[in-house]
Amino acid sequence: MRVVFMGTPDFAVPTLMEIVGQGHEVVAVYSQPPRPAGRGMEERKSPVHEKAELLGLPVFTPTSLRSEEEQAKFAALQADVAVVVAYGLLLPKEILEAPENGCLNLHGSLLPRWRGAAPIQRAIMEGDAETGVEVMRMGEGLDTGPVCMIERITISENMTAGDLHDRMMVLGADLMVRSLAALSRGALAEQEQDEEGVLYAKKVEKAESRIDFSKPAQDVHNHIRGLSPFPGAWCEMEIKGKKQRVKIIRSELADGSGEPGSVLDEDMTIACGEGAVRLIELQRSGKGAMNAEDFQRGAALKIGETIA
Repeated sequence: MRVVFMGTPDFAVPTLMEIVGQGHEVVAVYSQPPRPAGRGMEERKSPVHEKAELLGLPVFTPTSLRSEEEQAKFAALQADVAVVVAYGLLLPKEILEAPENGCLNLHGSLLPRWRGAAPIQRAIMEGDAETGVEVMRMGEGLDTGPVCMIERITISENMTAGDLHDRMMVLGADLMVRSLAALSRGALAEQEQDEEGVLYAKKVEKAESRIDFSKPAQDVHNHIRGLSPFPGAWCEMEIKGKKQRVKIIRSELADGSGEPGSVLDEDMTIACGEGAVRLIELQRSGKGAMNAEDFQRGAALKIGETIA
């Protein structure tokens, strides 16, 4: 099939690779424009942009698709279908309707639960036991189109958003090429979403990142793993007489009780409003992530000390 691929981050790269590997003709790749990044703030191409160039594919990076000029350029590609994976730009009606078979989107939740920007993080932060990756036909609403294919994923107790992202990235790529194969045979089934149980996964704001140890341990644990590795849930600790911000990368539920935020033992068990969590992997500002034992060797937090 003649495919226009639209994606930007690492999450989208395996799907592009699978589509090319299955012999589809990728007539163009659309990605977000290069952005300043790194200490030197030099403009950096997106992961999809870089991979597409390595594959010798034409890449377009418009800042908007609302102009008649951009819409005419897109329509002139005469695509059979557009595949959208975490692209990051709103697709107006003219773009959605340009390919003969419309636009298929890869979405990281079990719709209609967690429509929107941050479905992976929100599923874990809310303690969901299951999620999934889905191929859906795009419409003008926010993730409201019919669902074509689903792959369900169990969220294990200590799975982080990063772990789930990587799992979805692989499963989603396979799911999309299976959907394209079915579409090419005229056998891609669609099911309208149930309008009951709709939840929106709003973008994670920096203000949400601070850990509140007064909450129950399960909530604290879900918060930590839902924001790991980015943007990272954090707290403040006094280390060598100076308060420092520390990101918690991994945690687990633990036995214990005490004043919320107090250090209960040398294994970095921290009391919560109910129960306790054990901090497994931490990262001080400007340093790499390290396990709790190595962290404690430098931080030397005392039993009974309080972090917040």
